Amino acid sequence: MALKTKNGLEPIEYAELAEHFVPDAQKVLSESSYDTTLGLNMARDARKVINGNLQIEDFHKIYSASLLKEFGDQYASVDTTTESTQKKDTGPKWGMVIDLKKCVGCDTCTVSCKSENRTPPGMSYNVVLETFKGDYPNISVVNLPRPCMQCDKPPCVQVCPTRATYKLDNGIVIIDNDRCIGCRYCMVACPYGARSYDFGDGYEQEMIGYNDVTSPEYGVERGERKKGKIPEETVRKCSFCYHRLQRGEEPACVETCIGDARYFGDMNDPNSVVSKLAASPRAFRLKEELGTQPRVVYLR
Repeated sequence: MALKTKNGLEPIEYAELAEHFVPDAQKVLSESSYDTTLGLNMARDARKVINGNLQIEDFHKIYSASLLKEFGDQYASVDTTTESTQKKDTGPKWGMVIDLKKCVGCDTCTVSCKSENRTPPGMSYNVVLETFKGDYPNISVVNLPRPCMQCDKPPCVQVCPTRATYKLDNGIVIIDNDRCIGCRYCMVACPYGARSYDFGDGYEQEMIGYNDVTSPEYGVERGERKKGKIPEETVRKCSFCYHRLQRGEEPACVETCIGDARYFGDMNDPNSVVSKLAASPRAFRLKEELGTQPRVVYLR
């Protein structure tokens, strides 16, 4: 049997495939000590804000009292008079383009990401979903890699009660693990399943010295991994290897992709490779109809 990879899916089919990455919201929040109903409702309405069906001011009016009651002093309110103000679009805005015709489904991105970020068992910032298209003997293998989408309008930011999740001027959605309380509201608000909770598991029994050092969480050197020490019991995700960007390096998944399927650069620069590829007729974004405006662009 010959497996062909030249035929892909339509954007809506890729979106359906991506649903396999999204965890069950009820199950995720049932493992948290915080109000499940509040988290589910906020995630639903945060997406309404993103797609323009609910005003941001009304969102905060609806939930501010409930958030204050649930989280007390940990709740960080937002100044809605400045939140909707658009910043001047200057400086680099990092983005990634993934050519699905060049992706061979080798999972090198997944392995290099785990190695670079030393993620615990069951957690991968970069995952690749595989499906088959067609009927024997004309079968195509279709791969869909999924890092964090680094959305321009991220619903995960909208629901975070402590403002631990926020967006940098360079376009990267970041997590301040020192402020994250592990409520997991951001996990159910993310329509891409790009966030994971660190339960504190490790590979120490399988890998001697695994806990001796952890990868920097968003530019902060955390040192030894041990119970009760951040980033345990916080939410984690892909940050385009922010700590590597600070050193002038590319994200680990881009550097190690054996099919050269990943491109990384400044979306603000019209002459950059990523900008030109993002303007290609082959380009699309996952679940673009939601209005999240991902900074990860796919070529089909």
